[in-house]
Amino acid sequence: MLFKFQKHLSENLPFLREKKLLLAISGGIDSIVLAQLLRQSGYAVSLAHCNFNLRGSESDGDEQFVRNFAAENNLEVFVTHFDTERFAQDNKLSIQLAARQLRYIWFHQLLEENNLDFILTAHHLDDNLETFLINFTRGTGLEGLTGIPVQNDKIVRPLLKFSREEIQNFASENKIEWREDSSNASDKYLRNKLRHDIVPILKSLNSSFLNSFQDTLSHLNQSKSLAEDASVLVYKQVVTEKENQKFFRLFDLKRLPNYEAYLFEWLRPFGFTAWKDISNLTEAQSGKFILSDKFRLLKDRDFLILEPILEKDERIYEIEDDAGIDFPIKLKLETVFQSDKTSNPAAIYVDKEKLKFPLTVRKWQEGDYFCPAGIDGKKKVSKYFKDEKFSLSEKENTWLLVSDQEIVWIIGKRQDRRFYSKNNTTPILKIALL
Repeated sequence: MLFKFQKHLSENLPFLREKKLLLAISGGIDSIVLAQLLRQSGYAVSLAHCNFNLRGSESDGDEQFVRNFAAENNLEVFVTHFDTERFAQDNKLSIQLAARQLRYIWFHQLLEENNLDFILTAHHLDDNLETFLINFTRGTGLEGLTGIPVQNDKIVRPLLKFSREEIQNFASENKIEWREDSSNASDKYLRNKLRHDIVPILKSLNSSFLNSFQDTLSHLNQSKSLAEDASVLVYKQVVTEKENQKFFRLFDLKRLPNYEAYLFEWLRPFGFTAWKDISNLTEAQSGKFILSDKFRLLKDRDFLILEPILEKDERIYEIEDDAGIDFPIKLKLETVFQSDKTSNPAAIYVDKEKLKFPLTVRKWQEGDYFCPAGIDGKKKVSKYFKDEKFSLSEKENTWLLVSDQEIVWIIGKRQDRRFYSKNNTTPILKIALL
């Protein structure tokens, strides 16, 4: 296995040579074997061990074993302790996901603080198969069936070509000692159930099953590459980008065969994973939306609009007499002698004596109303938004200029007639949106 490993690194991961490597080591057979292979191949490697405090004295025994291994082989070792259960509870995560987040945050900190180049993990071919089956049983797209990547930015997995059997044989032949994690024998987790019950059956049906699986992964990754190329070309025909928003034209989108697949591929990098919800949104009424952690996908008439979720600004900003304001929007106040009769939505002319300072700038609230020109009485701001076909994001980003609880201006859109200046008005105040 040593020669095969060295050949694999030379042909497929040549960039690791002469780099400073950080190996995630648990004390189990996979990471210990990888450490030995790297050491015997002349790579500069440091070790990083996480004590998750989940198995009592067994976790402490793993830590001491790794410390001893590092000392015996003259390797630098970093060790940290986590209160994994508390972190999982506080962040509403499973124990497995909590442990994963904790260790990778720490690994990347170690890279930065110690000027190291790459994180190495000991994932192998059987791990890849189990991950494939987990995704398959839960339902997934092509992305979930292409396996664990050999490299993901700073994370590299040199053992992905090697089976668990090869690793065990190498350990046996070289009399390598390791720690056995008792949780691996439990069927509490889906991965272990697949490992103990399903994978042996699959291997018994085909003696070359793992080789066939590798070939399948290769084919799927090639198909994925073709799909990604097509996705880039079609994207330009369907999507318009404006500032921090992406507009998906539904007419052009629905003309595509299998348009849901394109849409899912474009949205997946933004954290959207629910195929059915995304597909249903294309037929939903305007105003409906779905959310990922950081983005919103909104149906607005003939478009789907992708935009970041912004924290709603509920604050009220005051404007003193003629002072103007620079944040959250920029308004300039200027006393003038006459109104400009040209239509300009970015400026209004008001009777200054009808204003009560300080003026305020705020977002609209339920129940707000104003008195627009051309109609008798008043009109709810929400009704104005609906009549003008404002999208949800346009509503959220519209500011009001208010005087003593009365709306003076839906800024940049519509002025309230109660504050109009007349020919004989003195003084006239010009309020301009810059």
